[in-house]
Amino acid sequence: MGDRARGVALYATTAVLLAGGVTWWFRAAPGEEIDPMIPQWRASAQQLLPDVPGQDDADTIPLAAGSDHQVVAVVDTGKYQISVVCVGGQNSQVRVSLGEAATDSGRGLDCSDDPQSDRFDVGAAGRLRMFVVVSDAGPVVFRYTLLRIAD
Repeated sequence: MGDRARGVALYATTAVLLAGGVTWWFRAAPGEEIDPMIPQWRASAQQLLPDVPGQDDADTIPLAAGSDHQVVAVVDTGKYQISVVCVGGQNSQVRVSLGEAATDSGRGLDCSDDPQSDRFDVGAAGRLRMFVVVSDAGPVVFRYTLLRIAD
């Protein structure tokens, strides 16, 4: 066997091993674990806190247990009503705060059993930041709406 044939055989073997390794790598990767209740909880959150005409912002966000999430809305200067609700499994809760992360105690929401929406008014100028922290019991679906109110 000549040098040329050995080189071709070496490169072909390397290509086959590389393709096999890449295939194994992607097939062995763990799948993303998604709670089967998320779509049902999303529908419940949207039913408990539906979109309203004239709202400035709204979103429905699935969040994992023990996670935190920052919501930033670009708003005009004025007074706003924030409505929030969360829906989740047994003993799940979230804490919503408007100050810098971990600088105010915020409001706690129970996401299990019979979730209820909560509303509060705030003044904002330019940006409205909301920090959402999920308890160790989760996941949950968090929904908020932001509506400007007359001064």
